[in-house]
Parts: sequence; structure tokens; C-alpha cells
Amino acid sequence: MKNVITLAVCLLPVYNVFAQQKVDDSPQILSSRDLQFLKGITEDVLESSRILPGQVVSSNFGANNTGGTLIRPGGRDCYPSFWIRDYAMSLESGLITTDEQKHMIKLVASTQCDQTMITKGGCIIPLGSVADHIRIDDGLPVYFPGTYSYEDQGDPKWGAFPPYCDHFYFIHMACFYIKQSSDYECLSTEINGFSLISRLEMAYKVPPVKMGSPIVHTTEKLRGVDFGFRDAIEITGDLCFPSILKYQASVELAYLFEKMNNNSKSAEYKNLAENLKRDIPILFYDQRGMLLASTGKSNQPDVWSTAFAVYLGIIEGEMMKKTCQFLAEAFQSGVLAYKGNIRHILTNDDFSSMTAWEVSSVSKNTYQNGAYWGTPTGWVCYAIALFDYGVAQKLATEYIEDLRINDFRKGEKYGAPFECFHPSGNLQNPVYLTSVTCPYAVFKSMMKPTFGY
Repeated sequence: MKNVITLAVCLLPVYNVFAQQKVDDSPQILSSRDLQFLKGITEDVLESSRILPGQVVSSNFGANNTGGTLIRPGGRDCYPSFWIRDYAMSLESGLITTDEQKHMIKLVASTQCDQTMITKGGCIIPLGSVADHIRIDDGLPVYFPGTYSYEDQGDPKWGAFPPYCDHFYFIHMACFYIKQSSDYECLSTEINGFSLISRLEMAYKVPPVKMGSPIVHTTEKLRGVDFGFRDAIEITGDLCFPSILKYQASVELAYLFEKMNNNSKSAEYKNLAENLKRDIPILFYDQRGMLLASTGKSNQPDVWSTAFAVYLGIIEGEMMKKTCQFLAEAFQSGVLAYKGNIRHILTNDDFSSMTAWEVSSVSKNTYQNGAYWGTPTGWVCYAIALFDYGVAQKLATEYIEDLRINDFRKGEKYGAPFECFHPSGNLQNPVYLTSVTCPYAVFKSMMKPTFGY
């Protein structure tokens, strides 16, 4: 995703290396040819992921009856529903029209939980909850992972609360649309009795915190998935990744309220953003320069949180230098990446010989428990480039090389971009959207900066 912090330049003293550094004739992170290839395959994956009104994409579901285009997490047989986070994470690619965006914002808002509910399995759906995914045929919200069934959703295996991340991604959807369209009036538009801006605030307040802290927090008994890209992992305590998303959402709400001339609300969210930016490194930073995923179960050094925090400017100064150097060295030593794709956990940080994360419902070196993903490659390249631009170029080039070799457009036997894969041969979900939209958004913004400390 394009550096989201550009959105907050006038709101917070956020550190943006690319904005501050002089542009010269240094080589780009990707050659023009490679960047053009990445743009092309991203456009084609996105087109494969669109579900047009009336279109049927799976024999298990009816047509898209939501009244507008939806964007699912990938092409072919990949996830035949509308997933909020995958879509929201793809916006910064700049390849989704404002008409498409507006429809999906209204769909998410209209399916937001307007009454606290308890599922058959004993899980809770709080007032203001945002769906994990939405069915295309009848538009019903499914607030929990693991099922397409509205009636049977809420197996405690996937947490007692809906995943926390989607609430902040809903805010990101709205803010991105507003910045592109200047359609400020939509913030006051009522959807099922609540204005859009009220619904955004409701969503913001759903993920729980400990009293006196802005950091997202969960317990074992009342656990919610911290981030849907690891919903098969149990992570408890203070939570790093959703707190980073909350920081981003705070900046975005401050911006939206400023545009609505509500200075007191804008100041409130600026203050929350400042507190989160202060607290995240204090709580999660380890002596090597990594951010831990949490303070409870699975409190392990987390590559995705670390790189994303650098990308958003949460980690700064000497702390940032240490982090970026550590990631560069981890890549060079072979514990971070494979064919340009990134693990959640460095191989030498695995919890044991049996599992990468402390608690996982999937086997080691499969899916979210040790496979390699393209989604965070751009964030990691960005961070590494702040220490060693040449090392970042190598990682980016390896990522492109694998896409070229396994490009899904060559035929059914090919599937890149995959959701994730592993050297053992395990390949999961071909033609996967965020595996290209997220890196493309970063790489297209990394144009010939001068680096160095």
C-alpha cells in the first residue's frame, strides 16, 4: 500500500523518509520494466477478482445480488465472497474506481451489527461489529472466519469476538474513498438510521482495550483474532498488529473530522494516534529491533507488524535504523524470505521444532504457520531500503522473478501470485489479490530516493 502517512502530514509529526529525502539518479527499487510487469499482473488479478452484478463465480453460491461490483480476495476458485480486509488492503494500488469503492462502503455499513448478538456457538457479536466477509448472493454478513453460513457462524475456534482488524479497515475504506472522490457529503449520509461517520466511530470502538490504554487487548476466554491473515493462530494479551491499524485509523478519523469542520473530534483522534505511536514501541519492541506480536500467547517477533510499523512511521530514529538493519541482515542470512515472499516469523524464531507460532490450528510450514507470503513484501522492502537499498532491490527482484516464472496468465498449470507457499511444495490459493496489490502500491511509490543516516 502506498505510504498511508502522506494522508496525515498536516495532522501529526509523522516520519516519512521518502518525503524527506532528496530525489536523485539512484536506481529505482524495481526497473521500469519490472514495475510495468507488476502493474500489469496486478490489474489482471484484480480483474479476475471482480464480481460484477449478476455474475456467478462459484457453483456453491448464487449470483452477485448486492447491486454493484464486489472484489473478492482472488480469482479462480479463491474465496467466493467479499472479504473486507483483502479489499481494503488493495485500495492503495490505485486501481479500484470510486464507484466500486462507494458501493462496497455502503455494503459494509449496511451489514454492520446494529444489535449485540450471541451466536449458537456462544460467541458474541458486539454492536458496531464489521463483518469478516459478506455473502454475494444474499448480502448477509458473516462476522467470523471459518464458514460461509450466516446461521452457523461463531465457532469459538475462531475467537469469541469477530476479528479486530476489519473495524479499522472499514475506516480505511471510507477515508481512501473520501480522499479520492472529495465526496464529503457521504459522511453524513444515513445508512439504516446511522450516519456513515457515526458508523465509522462505532467500528473504531469495538476492538477492546485494557482500562487506561489505547492498545487493542484480548484474553484467552474472550479472544478475538488480531488480524485475519493469521486467524488460525491464537494470539493474546496486548496486540501489536491491530494496534498499528488503530493508529492508522486514528489518523484517518482525525482527517475526516477535520474535513467536517469538527475540530474537537479531530483533536481527539489526533491525540489517540499520538498515544498509540508512543505506546506501540514501548510495549512491543525487543532488543534486536523487532516488534513482538503480543504480550500473551504467541508473543513472538513478528515480521509483518515490524515492517508495517516502519512503513507507517511508528518506529523512528535510531530505533528504526536498528530495525531496518536487522531485517536486512535477516534477509541476507536466509531466515526471512523465500523467492521474494515473506514469513510471519523468522525461521530462527520458530516457537519449537513443531510449530512456528506458539499456538496454531495448522501444521508447521503451511498457511499462516510458516509459509511464505507476498502480501508484506513491499513493507519489508521499504524497511530494508532505509538501511541498504541494494539488499531491498535484491528482495524485490526475487519477488518479481517468481511472479514471472509462475504467472497465472500462462495457463491453468500456473498460479502466481499465490496466497502463500513453502519450499516443501505446498501452494495455497492461486491468483491471490493482496500478494500483488500491496507490494505494487509500495513499489510504485519508491522512486529514486536518496538513503543514508
